[in-house]
Amino acid sequence: MTLLEVNDLSIRYDVDDQSVHAVDGVTFSMDRGETYGLVGESGCGKTTLAKSLVHLLDANGRIDSGEVWFDGTLPRWENEQGEPRREVIEDDQYPVREDGKTDLARLDDEQIRDVRWRNIALIPQSAMNALNPVYKVGDQIIEAIRRHEPDTSVEEADERARDLLERVGIDPDRADDYAHQFSGGMKQRAVIAMAMACNPDLLIADEPTTALDVIIQDRILDELEDLQEEFGVSILVVSHDISVMAEICDQLAVMYGGKFMESGPKTEVFQRSSNPYTLGLKNSFPTVKEEQTDLVSIPGSPPTLLDPDPGCRFADRCPFEIEECGTSHPPMYDVSAAEGGQRVEADDAMAHRSACYRVDELETMRTEAIKEETWQTTETH
Repeated sequence: MTLLEVNDLSIRYDVDDQSVHAVDGVTFSMDRGETYGLVGESGCGKTTLAKSLVHLLDANGRIDSGEVWFDGTLPRWENEQGEPRREVIEDDQYPVREDGKTDLARLDDEQIRDVRWRNIALIPQSAMNALNPVYKVGDQIIEAIRRHEPDTSVEEADERARDLLERVGIDPDRADDYAHQFSGGMKQRAVIAMAMACNPDLLIADEPTTALDVIIQDRILDELEDLQEEFGVSILVVSHDISVMAEICDQLAVMYGGKFMESGPKTEVFQRSSNPYTLGLKNSFPTVKEEQTDLVSIPGSPPTLLDPDPGCRFADRCPFEIEECGTSHPPMYDVSAAEGGQRVEADDAMAHRSACYRVDELETMRTEAIKEETWQTTETH
């Protein structure tokens, strides 16, 4: 069952008298109980996209256009059966569809506060700095519980907070400690416990393993997978680390310059990579399963998003650029059709898709992309 549908979402940051196109026309869907990954270079729009779902952009950020349909309505719009009331669905002033999904992009500040923690929880990128230093860790979890469940007593919330800490591998008595008394890995686990306080439908994990050693990273990833299996929570993971995505994701989107370059099932994206940018990323990442070869980096730098060129965002760094690439950014094409020699736009947001005008020449690109000399030609662009 589909939990989240993002349709043609664009996000801007106002800078002086200009506007940064941080996310531009992104479309994807994710099902209940699955893990969806956003991967790409720093500054490509991953975190902006994730934080926009719960309106946590910086003060100068805004959703410029698009829809974010989420399978869950606000309590004030539901009947006794927990379903959206008929008059709410039929009234255009409410962002609720016939199937009960709510457009998060149209919620105001007060309404979105009811969604945070209860429906969607965020593990922020700076999780080790996310805990309030002057409040006990347990008290911060209690606050989240009682904000959305006011009928819950302090004693009941305290018990739940301690249970959550124990669930993520922390002695429940440490609920009485302050954040500075926790190690980096413990802080990360405490933030995960806080995010699960109200049993949300969707958990957004923004760089959940940043600044942790590889042993703790692996434990955190295992913890997220265990929580997903136990509670059925869906997880949207943001990372620049391909190895993290390979371990925990079901679906994957590769972002560049605010655009989706390739998306689809994880195994399809990794094993049948179909976009020059994805192929370039794989070249620059070491493998432990195949014969070790020299890593090949992608020359050049990401584009400016203040006034991006009308063509493909990756064109200036792409060794497969053709004249068509300079006209407009390519739509998402169906990879299965492309492997049969056809260039057909994908109508399924969960299918294997690639934004490349040469997608019908996949075998040529895949063969040439592994050669270092192929990428050296882009240095003259």
